[in-house]
Amino acid sequence: MKILSIQSAVAYGHVGNSAAVFPLQRIGVEVMPVYTVNFSNHTGYGAWRGPLIDPADVREVITGIEERGALATTDAVLSGYQGGEGIADVIIDAVSRVKAANPQALYACDPVMGNAKSGCFVAPAIPELLRDRVVPVADIITPNQFELGYLTGTEPDTIESTLASVDAARAMGPSVVLVTSVERPDRAEGTIEMLAVDDEGAWLVATPHLPMKANGSGDVTAALFTAHYVETRDAKLALERTVSSVFDLLHATLDSGERELQLVESQEYYAHPRMQFTANRVR
Repeated sequence: MKILSIQSAVAYGHVGNSAAVFPLQRIGVEVMPVYTVNFSNHTGYGAWRGPLIDPADVREVITGIEERGALATTDAVLSGYQGGEGIADVIIDAVSRVKAANPQALYACDPVMGNAKSGCFVAPAIPELLRDRVVPVADIITPNQFELGYLTGTEPDTIESTLASVDAARAMGPSVVLVTSVERPDRAEGTIEMLAVDDEGAWLVATPHLPMKANGSGDVTAALFTAHYVETRDAKLALERTVSSVFDLLHATLDSGERELQLVESQEYYAHPRMQFTANRVR
């Protein structure tokens, strides 16, 4: 499997491509990382150094990959946090080029905007760009519950309203929706859930809620789910594999006492998921 991953990069820590690439490689995926920023560290520290990469330069890198003939063997395009407005056009163009070369390829978009606790933390124009132009060309999207609500103009909270919001998102274009950080009032105490929906049905899985904030965990989640879904075309299995790996990664990070994901130390959890969680059909 080969994935073109268009995301940010950091030298210190693990977010964007610096979170997604290694887990994908560890499960046997050939990754072509294209960087949209090259920062010293993620912006959550409040200070960072390094450049935003001009969208024209990002496009040039993708053109160079195309000139090597690699797009015809690309199985998926993956995108995440978009630091500036211009990158949306580059991503949409890249998806078009990949699908022209390989009509079976899928595009997975992680529509990063924010979360329920922090609100939106991207540039003001990005949410509308994602909603109106990027998400409609995606095959897979991986929003959290807050982002799902923004994309669809709804307020998902119960399982019923979240499923209705997913239906609204799927009507925009994507056929597969993974909703992370699902928090409904009637869930079991001390748990957090994840929901995957495709044409075959909807599946919900619960894990213990770990008391931590882990920058980059959503990037790992989107990457692993994309790869597992592309391989299996089975949303339930892709969900169970992804949740198993990411929970163990987060648990290892919490146990370490470190702020950054213990990405390399947790590599066996990607290669050999323990499959300790079962996803239940909810529709």
